[in-house]
Amino acid sequence: MPVVARRRLDRALERYLATRPGRAAVAVYDRTTATGYAFPTEREPFMLASVAKVDILLALLLRTQQEGRRLDGYERTLAARMIRYSDNDCAHELYLTIGGRRGLSEVLGRLGVRHTLPGPGLYWGATPSHPSDQVMVLERLTAPDGPVSAANRRYALGLMTTVAPAQAWGVGAVGERVAVKNGWLPAEAHDGRWTVNSLGRLTVGGHELLMAVLSERSPDMSTGIATVEGVARLAVQAFTRQNT
Repeated sequence: MPVVARRRLDRALERYLATRPGRAAVAVYDRTTATGYAFPTEREPFMLASVAKVDILLALLLRTQQEGRRLDGYERTLAARMIRYSDNDCAHELYLTIGGRRGLSEVLGRLGVRHTLPGPGLYWGATPSHPSDQVMVLERLTAPDGPVSAANRRYALGLMTTVAPAQAWGVGAVGERVAVKNGWLPAEAHDGRWTVNSLGRLTVGGHELLMAVLSERSPDMSTGIATVEGVARLAVQAFTRQNT
């Protein structure tokens, strides 16, 4: 993204977030033009909540490929419920399947996702990360020349394009042919204020965008969703205006 357009988007996001409670950050990669963007300068990480389920899915698919097999029927059921309905019990079971914290750390490190460290024990939802790391996870999951096989890419995107309608907000509300996974929870670490996140691939104006918006400290879930969608819209508008 040209410097002028980047600064314009920086200012738009600064103005918007000044009116919102809590804090938020965004990263975008335009696969069509091979340009990227992140705001703000990433220092403090965010808790992933259920967005971490995409990381778990990526590790699961790569594990089965390494073993020279496809997901079995039970694993497919768990993965489908984990992504489509954000089922935590299914995520717990698959997290154990991939080797828990150590297994996920090894996969992410091998793929160059170096600033995302899975939470302690089985608390995968407490994993701290940055939007740019999660865009990298989505890139590794969906890139035609990436580590995931064509069949597994289609499977993963099939799950993310058929999430339960009530969970298709965030990035899912600002584009076409959207593959999305969202995360939300009232965080004890923030006195019960809400962490609300969204990760997805979307097509807008002929551009294929990979986007992650992470936020925290909203007073309630609906406020967090509005913040995430506002950030996503500003980013999409900037990319499509600049790159068309």
